[in-house]
Amino acid sequence: MTQPDYGSIAIRGARENNLKNVSVDIPKRRITVFTGVSGSGKSSLVFGTIAAESQRLINETYPAFVQQFMPHYGQPDADLLENISAAIIVDQQRLGGNSRSTVATVTDTAQMLRVLFSRLAEPRLPSPGFYSYNDPRGMCAECEGIGQVAAMDMSAVVDESKSLNGGAILPKGFEVDSWWWATYARSGFFDLDMPIADYSDERRDLLFNLDDGRKIKVDKINLTYKGLVPKLRESLGSKDPENLQPHVRAEYDRIFTRKLCPACKGARLNADALASTISGHNIAALSAMQVSDLAALVRTIDAPQVGPMLAALVARLDNLVTIGLGYLSLDRESSSLSGGESQRVKMVRHLGSSLTDITYVFDEPSVGLHPHDVGRLAGLMQQLRDKGNTVLIVEHKPDMMAIADHVVDMGPLAGSKGGEVVYEGDFAGLLGSGTLTGNHIRKHQTIKDKVRGANGDALEIKAASLNNLKDVWVKIPRGVLTVVSGVAGSGKSSLIQGCLPAAYPDTVIIDQNLARGSRRSNTATYTGILDAVRKAFAKANGVEASLFSANSKGACPDCNGLGVIYTDLAHLDPMVTVCETCEGKRFLPEVLEHHLRGKSIADVYEMSVEDAAGFFTEPAIAKILKGLADVGLGYLTLGQPLSTLSGGERQRLKLAAELGKKGNIYVLDEPTTGLHMNDVDTLIGLFDRLVDAGSTVIVIEHNLDVIARADWAIDMGPGAGHDGGTVQFEGVPAALAADTKSLTGRYLSRHLNGG
Repeated sequence: MTQPDYGSIAIRGARENNLKNVSVDIPKRRITVFTGVSGSGKSSLVFGTIAAESQRLINETYPAFVQQFMPHYGQPDADLLENISAAIIVDQQRLGGNSRSTVATVTDTAQMLRVLFSRLAEPRLPSPGFYSYNDPRGMCAECEGIGQVAAMDMSAVVDESKSLNGGAILPKGFEVDSWWWATYARSGFFDLDMPIADYSDERRDLLFNLDDGRKIKVDKINLTYKGLVPKLRESLGSKDPENLQPHVRAEYDRIFTRKLCPACKGARLNADALASTISGHNIAALSAMQVSDLAALVRTIDAPQVGPMLAALVARLDNLVTIGLGYLSLDRESSSLSGGESQRVKMVRHLGSSLTDITYVFDEPSVGLHPHDVGRLAGLMQQLRDKGNTVLIVEHKPDMMAIADHVVDMGPLAGSKGGEVVYEGDFAGLLGSGTLTGNHIRKHQTIKDKVRGANGDALEIKAASLNNLKDVWVKIPRGVLTVVSGVAGSGKSSLIQGCLPAAYPDTVIIDQNLARGSRRSNTATYTGILDAVRKAFAKANGVEASLFSANSKGACPDCNGLGVIYTDLAHLDPMVTVCETCEGKRFLPEVLEHHLRGKSIADVYEMSVEDAAGFFTEPAIAKILKGLADVGLGYLTLGQPLSTLSGGERQRLKLAAELGKKGNIYVLDEPTTGLHMNDVDTLIGLFDRLVDAGSTVIVIEHNLDVIARADWAIDMGPGAGHDGGTVQFEGVPAALAADTKSLTGRYLSRHLNGG
């Protein structure tokens, strides 16, 4: 059946980042999947060009007063961009928010539940606000709706082996001879040279707890005396820790721990709200349920007077289940969700929207999903399209590519060797296109036939019960590549990242978080390569190495070696412009006259890792560059800011730093995130080299190619949340593929047979 033509988004001469005058037509009201190796230009085309131009044009429609409060988008580098509709970006940026932001508030199910309770609950409260822990009428007065209260660690407050003169009071600001120290030392209540441990009970109570308004005089100033506990609670403990400045937050975290509120037992609500129930459950109990269970319970509520609201709530909960998040509870804090979970929660908000003719832009939405759930995700994408929307997806999974009405394959390789459209058409055509992507999809992965044998030595986890784990006992062989699989929420991370390091503290967790660093932090500074580069330049030119530091005497004075100027625009994001003095080269002209094999230090900053590997012969530099290339980061430039890296890139950057070390236990959580199939092959080869060098490598993964090429497999399940938490399979991957009881095994078997 011929599909109607709704026109196309027209792009001509796109040159953002590594794009090489890309011209392409993207059909509207269709699903278009963009694929290609990491660094091939997919994101530059989709996010940096199409989505950026859409958001820029929308922002320009607002009055100037409103625009000052909105993010600023520059015009993408392209000759022509036409027929662009309003774009909604659903990315993997983790949901922020404080402890009051939960899955319920983010998905609007909190408001739905509160309305239902205000109409159906017994005894019924006057309005929805009385069921909200963010409303003074509903929140628990003790914890102000947080569910936790601050508990003071007295060992962090006082060293009882010391006297007041000896520095017994430990918090910052209470040092000997400080003003706050003087309020205790000169109060007349204490022997300043007696260790606190020798104080009588009465004196201890004076130091720690007295808060009766008693007046004292310190340096001729009349003050109200407060013991240490009320004083610290007043100055630190009464504050919302989420709003504290970093240096104050560090002190708060040292002194206070959070414990369950004794009044509401963590339910966040006051007694009246908790006494109000539907079908025997109060609103806190419903919010604490696993979403899949809550959906089933809501279906049993027979109340025609609120039928539309019940139907809307069930639909929203069902979407969470369909998208693979049925194991979450609505009271789960949004800040605790992973990038993949965050993206799918955002997606649920849009599935019930009445908007049409919107362009939805997704960044690898299948991240963190078991193959079983990928198919359900694909169905939701088709729902968005069928409502009359344009859906643009950056993806690496063949199952997501298969639903595309249109495919744009970028390449042929990464960085300077990418930036071109190598195929454009339907999915069937991609398979025969001869591109790297097409060839990999057609290639049938084989199971590893010669697995490394376990030598009997194993890592043991005994009686694990963290989160949803159900008394799990498991042995992980040392010296092999082990993959831990299972649906999202089955207990993989709880078992490996939660329990394994507790039993084996030397475990190295390589996750997707990096120290934030400054604007100067980049690929070269993080890996330490710049020290060796500067020495090489200094030796070749007979000058000081500090000349070649963008933080030292060779730096451009106008931009301080950044290459760009940041202009503070108050409410707007800072404006970033290339430094006119050094033209973005970071260094003084006389520094750039010094060369190493024909290249200046500025040229080195612009080099990709791959190009630099062919340029530097110095052993210390070459070793680091080889490690970066081995983890699939050959396309990054040495001067690329860390803030621009994706989670997967950050994880591989950390992995590169571990290469060459022997005998370690390495744990990686979904290291194939953001990787093309070709790069996955490279990564598996790297794991093999780590194991061959004597390390134990444990990978939490859904990628079937990785599972097929492991030595040992542990499959968790059978489901998610309380339906998971048990070991479904332990053994070699070939046996897993033959195990029809395992969901992972069934998908692995289908994958191996070309299904």
